[in-house]
Amino acid sequence: MTSTPVLRMPFTLPNGTVVPNRLAKAALSESLAGPGLSPGEEIKTLYRRWAANGQGLTITGNVMVDRRALGEPGNVVVEDDRHADDLREWADIVTGGGSVGLVQINHPGRQSPRTLSAHPVAPSAIAVPGVAGSFATTARIVAQAGFHGVQIHGAHGYLVSQFLSPLSNQRTDQWGGTPENRRRFLLELVAAIREAIGPDKVLAVKLNSADFQRGGFDEDESLEVVHALAAAGIDLLEVSGGTYSSAAMLGVSDSVKESTRKREAYFLDYALRVRAELPGLPLMLTGGFRTAEAMEDAVASGGIDLVGLGRPLAVAPDSPASLLDGSLDEVVTQPRRAGVKLLDGLTELTYYTVQMWRMAVGKEPAPNRHQLVNVAAYTLRHGLDAIRLPLRGR
Repeated sequence: MTSTPVLRMPFTLPNGTVVPNRLAKAALSESLAGPGLSPGEEIKTLYRRWAANGQGLTITGNVMVDRRALGEPGNVVVEDDRHADDLREWADIVTGGGSVGLVQINHPGRQSPRTLSAHPVAPSAIAVPGVAGSFATTARIVAQAGFHGVQIHGAHGYLVSQFLSPLSNQRTDQWGGTPENRRRFLLELVAAIREAIGPDKVLAVKLNSADFQRGGFDEDESLEVVHALAAAGIDLLEVSGGTYSSAAMLGVSDSVKESTRKREAYFLDYALRVRAELPGLPLMLTGGFRTAEAMEDAVASGGIDLVGLGRPLAVAPDSPASLLDGSLDEVVTQPRRAGVKLLDGLTELTYYTVQMWRMAVGKEPAPNRHQLVNVAAYTLRHGLDAIRLPLRGR
C-alpha cells in the first residue's frame, strides 16, 4: 500500500476557501435532469453516493445557462429561481460530507444536437452581453443555493472554447479575429460572474491546453489566456484538452501519445509550463490519473495543486477515501473501445454515463458489462438521435 500524506494536505484558494485535501471530483456530464430540467431525485441520489467518499472538491457536471441550448440529453438547466428548493438540496448533499462544491456552468454553442436545440449557434451568431448575463445569473443562483462557487466550462469544444478557437470564431468585431479579441468573451464572463457572486465565492475556469486540431487553439495561445485569467483574479484553473472530435481528454485521440497515457497525466507538461510562468495560480489537472504514486508525485513536485478524477469515480466511487488512507494504490479503468475508431468515443462516453445512471437509482456500478450493452441502455433512455453527436464528434 502507498502512503499519501501530500494528498491529505489541505489547500487554500485565493478567496480563502479551504479544500480539505488534494483530490477533486472533476465534472462528468450526468444526463440526469429531472422534471423541467431540474436537479431531480436521480442526480441527488448519485451525489449522495459520492458525498462521503473523501474528495476535497466536488464539481458537478455541466449545468446549462439556457434551456434553449442543451449540450446533451438530460442536462440540468439553471436560468432562474424556479428550481431553488432542488438546488438547495443538491448543494446540501454535495457539501454535506465536507467537500467544497462547485457547479460547472456551460453553454454548448454549436455543439448541440438538432433534436435538443432547434437552432444551434456558433460564436458569430451570439449576442455577447445577453449570454454573459445568462452565465452571471446562473452563477448567482447556484451560489445563493449554497454551493461554494462555479466553474466556467471553457474547454472541450463548447461555446467558450468556440470563441477562443480561430477555426470556429469567424467574427470580425471586437469579439473575434485577433487572439486578444477571441479571449474577450471569456474575460467578460469572468468579470460578470465575479460581480454576481462576490469575492467570497470560488470562481474557477476549465481550459483546454489545446484543442488538438490543425490551425486551432494551441498551447502558446492558451498560455496567453491563462495570464489574462490570472490577472482577472480567478481562484482555480483546471487544465484539460481536446474537443469531442479530437477527444484527448478521454485518451482516445491520436494526439495523446502512448508514452503520455502510461505516465497517466495527459496534460502535465502544459501544467508545468503554466506553473513556471504563473507560480501563484492554483492548478487542477484532470485526465489520465490512475495510481496513487502518480497523483502524489504530481502534487509533491509542486507542478499542480489538485488532482482531478472523473471517469474513475464512475466505476470506483469510493476510491478517493481509499487513495487518501493508503488502502488503494490504483484505480483500474479499462478503455471501453469497440475496435472501430468511429465508435470508440461513443462506447467510452456511454460506458461511464451508464455507470452513473446505475448509482442514480441506488445500484452499484457494473464495470464488466459489455460496452454495447451500455450503448443500448443509453439509446433506450435518450433515443437514437442522442448517439449521433458522439458518433460524428462534438
